[in-house]
Amino acid sequence: MELQEIQQKVDDWIATHGGYWTPLSMLAAIVEELGEVAREINAIEGPKVKKTESDDSTKLKEELADLFFALTCMNNYFQIDMEMEILAVLAKYEQRDANRFTPTST
Repeated sequence: MELQEIQQKVDDWIATHGGYWTPLSMLAAIVEELGEVAREINAIEGPKVKKTESDDSTKLKEELADLFFALTCMNNYFQIDMEMEILAVLAKYEQRDANRFTPTST
């Protein structure tokens, strides 16, 4: 699925569920979701172990998708074509950072 299709699917869902929140409320949702991503990464990679037993990688995937959804809502509200903008950012990085970093072996 293309990013434009994802944006349209989110827009359709939002239209049937009360419309977009205000930008500040959406920003708060983005920050909240980012905090949940941070908590999951901390549980996987950091010293803080979660109290409940769960599949951390599955939960991280869910939280990243929640964050993506919240970001998509913000992009839709401001009528930003995510696909066009991410391609522009990739082009910027390819030009600016072509020789900036050295590949690491895994």
